[in-house]
Amino acid sequence: MNYSEVIKSLNNASAFELYRMRAAIDRVLDEPRWMQSVQVRLKVGQDVQYFDPQANALRQGKVLEMRRKQAVVLDMNDARRWLISYAAINLDGSDVQIRERKAQGLGRNEVAIGDVVGFVDRDQNQRTGKIIRLNDKTVSLQCGGAQWRVAYAYLHRVVDAEMRDQGTIEANVVQLRLDDSPE
Repeated sequence: MNYSEVIKSLNNASAFELYRMRAAIDRVLDEPRWMQSVQVRLKVGQDVQYFDPQANALRQGKVLEMRRKQAVVLDMNDARRWLISYAAINLDGSDVQIRERKAQGLGRNEVAIGDVVGFVDRDQNQRTGKIIRLNDKTVSLQCGGAQWRVAYAYLHRVVDAEMRDQGTIEANVVQLRLDDSPE
């Protein structure tokens, strides 16, 4: 399963759609066939790996007891007993790492003349400039007193910033407390 694509789709969903999906997944996981498919492959005393959602990682454990819907597992790291769902046990050695793809820069249709964008130059310095021309494969930027040609793939958005001389950025940070909201 491509978790990057799943995460991308989930990020575009509304809170209600996410809630409905969670309810549907919970209903499917509560079906006896899923629990039984794991139970038949387990036995008391077996070493297992299970997914800990708080740590977002696999943990090592030993099955102490098998209940109808959950297993009692002794965590090998902290020697604590945990009641975990059978679905959390990783019997097939699946890779649980979710690797989101790095941003691929900006496309030609995502920028316009006058936009302020940033990039990292060859010396690994963060630069910021205003787009003065759009080319087929690159943009021309005015950065302080110099012009740069930069490929679209190396560009990133600069949010709520004002360009200053010599390519430095001054960002405005705004904090909003819920109790300060207008009535």
